[in-house]
Amino acid sequence: MLSTKEPSRQVIGYWMSEKKSQKLNWSEFASVCKENGLELVKLDLNEPLEMQGPFTAILHKLTDIIALAMQGDAKATRMMENIESFLDAHPEVAVIDPLPNVRQLLDRSLSYSVIHSSDLGTIDVFTPTYVELTSSDVQENIATLSSAGVKFPFVCKPLVAHGSSNAHKFCYQMSIIFNEEGVSDCKPPCVAQTFINHNAVLYKIFSVGDDHYVVERPSLKNFYSCDQETIHFDSHDVSKADSTSALSILDPEDSIGDINMPDPEKFARIAEILNKELGMALLGIDVVLENGTNRYAIIDINAYPGYDGYPNFFGSLLSCIQKTIADHSSHLAEVSQEGNPDDSGFDTGYSSDEKKKNLLRGRVHKKTMLYGPGNTNCTSGS
Repeated sequence: MLSTKEPSRQVIGYWMSEKKSQKLNWSEFASVCKENGLELVKLDLNEPLEMQGPFTAILHKLTDIIALAMQGDAKATRMMENIESFLDAHPEVAVIDPLPNVRQLLDRSLSYSVIHSSDLGTIDVFTPTYVELTSSDVQENIATLSSAGVKFPFVCKPLVAHGSSNAHKFCYQMSIIFNEEGVSDCKPPCVAQTFINHNAVLYKIFSVGDDHYVVERPSLKNFYSCDQETIHFDSHDVSKADSTSALSILDPEDSIGDINMPDPEKFARIAEILNKELGMALLGIDVVLENGTNRYAIIDINAYPGYDGYPNFFGSLLSCIQKTIADHSSHLAEVSQEGNPDDSGFDTGYSSDEKKKNLLRGRVHKKTMLYGPGNTNCTSGS
């Protein structure tokens, strides 16, 4: 039975690591919420959530725990079962962001397939050719790369885009493979993505619901197919705001020439399309401009990023929470007014209550069903 809370106040259950809470200055956000009629309550995922609510919405950064559960960690699995059983029992609770959609984003191959199948191509935005490698056989992988159109050099990335704090270093460890000999350095399961030269400039789109902000970050310098040995690197060491990695220093022969300024409207459309396609509000989208063509390439997406450099992040997050709650309440009312969903006479296999829960919850995004784990060799134009 749920504990008693003041009915006039909207309660937001949240979970994130202590490190992220401190980084985002969460105590200050709690004050902002209180001023606007919201109460923040941190979830204890080791205890039943029924006694910790009731909640109007749940806001979370569960990527590390989800990733561990996907890898079979028993403790993480119990935590996820705890929160998912609560959400299944309470479809009236809004969630930022839906757990199946976050799982989809954690799988790089799956998330790239969403980009590839979206409307981004209509505005000349692409994701570089890629393929998932699952074999330890080098010759088999070389054939797979060739079939998928992945060219040298390519970036080899862990399949799971996030992971536990204990495995933090591994999760961001990537490699640049320059030739066939280097393919032996790939550690499956992983994703190989054709490297796009972009003069060491990365644009990170921080998306918060309907709002977004773009920051410029350092990135990898230009690389070319050659007999060079594999380079291993930590993506955080290269692309943080204050990074000073040697991998970000252009070689003398790489003359930048005329600099093409990015189009803010293009960034806005990218954020809008991916928010809709992924069914998520909190995203960090990594974009580079391809040398020569100036085409926009999306090379990675992250759930609930750090938002370093985002002005008035609390204001945008508050608006996002309020809009999510309002939209969810409106959807709840619409479903309630529909009455019996089986009036058509067809047997759907669901009771009225079960049907309503499915409609209200909206847990599984359409792309999760269209692109299952078995469809791993989707590619996109480079």
